[in-house]
Amino acid sequence: MKKALITGASRGLGRALADGLAASGYSLVIDARDAGALNAAAAAIRAGAPGAEVIAVPGDVTDPAHRSALRAAAGPLDLLVNNASTLGAAPLPALADYPLGELRAAFETNVLAPVALIQLFLPALRERGGAVLNITSDAAVEPYSGWGGYGAAKAALEQASNVLAAEEPAIRVWWVDPGDLRTDMHQAAFPGQDISDRPLPSTVVPALVRLAEERLPSGRYAAAELVPA
Repeated sequence: MKKALITGASRGLGRALADGLAASGYSLVIDARDAGALNAAAAAIRAGAPGAEVIAVPGDVTDPAHRSALRAAAGPLDLLVNNASTLGAAPLPALADYPLGELRAAFETNVLAPVALIQLFLPALRERGGAVLNITSDAAVEPYSGWGGYGAAKAALEQASNVLAAEEPAIRVWWVDPGDLRTDMHQAAFPGQDISDRPLPSTVVPALVRLAEERLPSGRYAAAELVPA
């Protein structure tokens, strides 16, 4: 049975992808900062995919001790999904006014933690011909006003992914823009606005599962282009 680690899996896209991978036969290790929400998600994933192995490890991906705990819990791994993310300062400020502490925290969560997890799991991923899936954003490539902190962090993650793909031919490396989704983080970017017109995270899960199942070439993808017909 293949095994996947999904960070930030208690809600939103991470939770939806956990459901999709469990249904596809993966055993899972999932993490999130809120232990109660994570354990509830693990129970729901098991209920939706009877027989699925789901190990919940609560903690913050920016904490080296937590990352070590994830490594110990996961063991040999086939798929590492770096989904945990932070919007940074909210409401979204202009770069001229961006609090540097908030910017540093955004890079810690959105760039440094994924790279640190990749370093931990690379030996096993190489051995098993595994894959890394980094969740990114169109804010990494488009100049949206107010999105400078989040976008800069995601742009750094994209280039790190691009270089990793060049350096590690034995594994697949995908960085994927899931599009605007109806998530808590997206709502935080637009306080007081109705975002019910955005699609639910579950709508892009078939695209991400397709990457894993078909082992498409390393590269940048938009989820909308990958959803099976």
